[in-house]
Amino acid sequence: MAQYERLKKNKEYRRVYKFGQSQADRNIVLFVLANNLGFSRFGFTVSKKVGKAVVRNRVRRLFKEACRINLHEFPQCRDYILLARNNVVGKNYHAVEKSLLNLIKRISILKG
Repeated sequence: MAQYERLKKNKEYRRVYKFGQSQADRNIVLFVLANNLGFSRFGFTVSKKVGKAVVRNRVRRLFKEACRINLHEFPQCRDYILLARNNVVGKNYHAVEKSLLNLIKRISILKG
């Protein structure tokens, strides 16, 4: 994750949840909020409702890889949070990537 920063503090997550826009589908909820930092930051949330630790870590790894490979698709200078829904369990990488790209396009349409 050298090409972008991560959201780390609870305060940063709460700010994106409170003031950001969101788009959702069956697998992912994507929260977006503009920042003034000059680069994008990402946060990944997978609750215990999704599954045990092994399942949650796999979903988190899928999210990180999808973001890393498609970084050029994300509008710059924004904070993003990817929130996993129960439906994402058992999905392969391509399904997660397709879902994420669809959400990015929907957020971009709303912004512009």
